[in-house]
Amino acid sequence: MAILVLGVFTIVFIIPAIFIFDRAVLGWGDIEDLFDLVITVFSFAWLLGWSLAPLVMSLVLVLMIFGREVVRIRNGVFELFIGIPMVGLKGRYDISSMRNLRILQPEKKSKKGWRGAHLAFDYGANSIEFGSNASDADLMVIENTLRNVSGQAVRTGGATPQELKGDWEPSVLQQISEQDAPIEPIRLEPIKWSSPTALALIVANLIPVAGTVYLGWNLGDVMVLYWAESAIIGFFNLLKMAVIGRWLALFTGTFFIAHFGAFMAVHFLFIWGIFIKGFDDASGDLNEVAQHFLLLWPALLALFVSHGFSFFTNFLGRREYKDRSIKDQMSEPYSRIILMHFVIILGGGLAMVLGSPMIVLLLIIAGKIVLDVRAHISQREKPA
Repeated sequence: MAILVLGVFTIVFIIPAIFIFDRAVLGWGDIEDLFDLVITVFSFAWLLGWSLAPLVMSLVLVLMIFGREVVRIRNGVFELFIGIPMVGLKGRYDISSMRNLRILQPEKKSKKGWRGAHLAFDYGANSIEFGSNASDADLMVIENTLRNVSGQAVRTGGATPQELKGDWEPSVLQQISEQDAPIEPIRLEPIKWSSPTALALIVANLIPVAGTVYLGWNLGDVMVLYWAESAIIGFFNLLKMAVIGRWLALFTGTFFIAHFGAFMAVHFLFIWGIFIKGFDDASGDLNEVAQHFLLLWPALLALFVSHGFSFFTNFLGRREYKDRSIKDQMSEPYSRIILMHFVIILGGGLAMVLGSPMIVLLLIIAGKIVLDVRAHISQREKPA
């Protein structure tokens, strides 16, 4: 019944993805202007995010249909494989170190209630559990096989001091546990305005001032630059999620790319329509869009280096990842970007009303620097 219900839900979620697939994937060959590009990117982002649901449900469905726990006993080794044929996790245990092979009967409402009666044995300081709906006959088969292969019955009682110290080859799960053991954090001073990463951010943000004064950058150029910085922040946030979540980031990172990408695509269309061409000509020639980014490459490079420096110095060097969950990290860029662009758009509207005088543009840049550095510091108020 569970397989049937999950199969129906999987099909229901796949149907909308099929309908949007043409625009999202095949639409890349029909792009003529900025509007077409934004619609295609948005459709692709929607497809990417939506597809995670049927993908996860399909994987669970495959595990429910083909998933197995397989026990192999040979050459003095008890081998436990969990997964589908050819793909899964394998644990190897020395038969002579196994103790207290038994059947466990969990309560129905407990976390292990789905297993029903299952088998377990002690190994060092750990209890290894496997199987489901096991019977006394299953226990007897394994006991007899272990006796025939090792020449002795699985002993009962407690572990020896050597076993508790880990004088045997650890299992896969034990190796993972040891790798994830907590590390004593490095005690460092909180980030200040005079800290290297804050100074690097200030310097990178001063480049638009030079562009405005000496290169004739206008309000539209600065808005495109700050939009691009949001993309840079999203890129490094994706790296942070990978550090925190490891393999889990394959799913959470994909969702972040989809959601953040759709947000950025629509955001750029509004910037182009309001501050550069106007809504009467918001379609946008792609060559003209590319020229805007080429004009801004020194500032883009400086902002990328600044955020990269902060990533390696603060996030990795100060081990900021130790106290963060992947859920919190996924949402971190939004508050900073939304607040930053609210101030910029508010100031941009003032500049448009006043005819885009340079003094207003410089005030926008100055306000953005203050807001940026304060956000950079507030995220790191507590010492690492």
